[in-house]
Amino acid sequence: MSNAQSSLRRFMQTCSDTSAFISLRLVEQQSQSLAVTRNIIEPPSLRHTCGVMVCVQIEGQQAFAATSDISESGLQQALERARHIAKSLPGRGLLHYPTPQTHGVQSHYRSPELDLPLPDTAEWLALLMETSQHVPTDSRLVHWSARLRVVQEQQLYLDNLGNEILRSQQQLYPEISVNAFDGQQSQRRTYDVAQQGSANIVSQANLAEQARRVADEALQLLLAPNTPQGKRDVLLMPDQMILQIHESIGHPLELDRILGDERNYAGTSFVTPDMFGHYRYGSDLLNVSFDPGVTGELVSYSHDDEGLKAEKHLLISQGILQRPMGGALSQARSDLPGVANSRACSWNRAPIDRMANLNIEPGDQSLEQLIGGIEHGIVMATNRSWSIDDARNKFQFGCEWGQLIENGELGAVVKNPNYRGISSQFWRNLSAVGDASTNRIMGTPNCGKGEPNQVVTVGHASPACVFSQIDVFGGQA
Repeated sequence: MSNAQSSLRRFMQTCSDTSAFISLRLVEQQSQSLAVTRNIIEPPSLRHTCGVMVCVQIEGQQAFAATSDISESGLQQALERARHIAKSLPGRGLLHYPTPQTHGVQSHYRSPELDLPLPDTAEWLALLMETSQHVPTDSRLVHWSARLRVVQEQQLYLDNLGNEILRSQQQLYPEISVNAFDGQQSQRRTYDVAQQGSANIVSQANLAEQARRVADEALQLLLAPNTPQGKRDVLLMPDQMILQIHESIGHPLELDRILGDERNYAGTSFVTPDMFGHYRYGSDLLNVSFDPGVTGELVSYSHDDEGLKAEKHLLISQGILQRPMGGALSQARSDLPGVANSRACSWNRAPIDRMANLNIEPGDQSLEQLIGGIEHGIVMATNRSWSIDDARNKFQFGCEWGQLIENGELGAVVKNPNYRGISSQFWRNLSAVGDASTNRIMGTPNCGKGEPNQVVTVGHASPACVFSQIDVFGGQA
């Protein structure tokens, strides 16, 4: 993207209008999606996009114009469109944007091991074929796939306050899925990784071994009884915890939702502005951080898409709600502290409040200690289904894998494990938090929000966690 970056820098030097704040955000992304299904290679998918979002702020009003024409004339036309709109807004706009305060920042964030070469397409497909072929031959294994998506993105933010922020990211998403069917019922087991970094992410995942494991577990689920109904302690593994964090902490704490901006589309929040600083969100064991500095996590960065410096903050400390996830505009509107989380999905969208890296801080118990402390419970892993109300309060989640715990020991495998609760009560039942040995760095590439819609990546890291006396039930036999 060096030519595009050079063009943008030259154009920024011509933006001499001192009566307005002007920013340019250049985004170039290329992605490759590969798959092998039942030992057959699917057609590869390649995607490339590049463009610039121009922002002009005049008298507290912002206007945007996006363009895929990054020539000088294309950028000038976009700038004039944004300037024309911004000049028409004073006295009419609903919101008053704060004046940016940061000057002269020079920053370059790079994903870890970004300089290491990636395998070519043929090598990736050979690895996926090997993974697919490790699924055992069994007539009950009716469908399986091994997939990989690699996303490379560079973003350059410039403004007329002298800020220049470059971000170079590489994300990898290996995934395995196996479906088993015995003529009456089907069961599915999956495995996936979502991290920033190099090909080491894929090699360290040991996909061939994971394929054998998930296939074996899918077959076990065919033979397993339904999950019993009733109150039990629930041990949620990290790949289910990320969904729990995302839906019942992440979305409720997005400040624009709290202020009502998303009520017509993505919903509102049971959290209100007056709760911060004293509301008990969870037990004393609950510590939740916004942390864009975790090495390798999916959405680590140095600054958000409006140039605000990204730093770690505890959103919930020892169970007490401390601060929401809101960027500069939401902070000014609410007079609440926030975080650097103004993010856009691409060059043709304006930044809004979004989750980035939202994590639960590890506790002090190993997995063996977590299991040993449960008298009557169940392990649940890997999300299969979710349902939650518009205020992100009442929820019902289902998992792929369940295993009973009796008197501190793992017991029988059970299928169709589900649990339900109310966010404002559920986290207060947090009774044990796993240590760093149980912690996994994960994430999702498809969190949707905003009008027009924006689908962004979100990072989550979590240890295994135990919740006491949760309503558990099975699915259809």
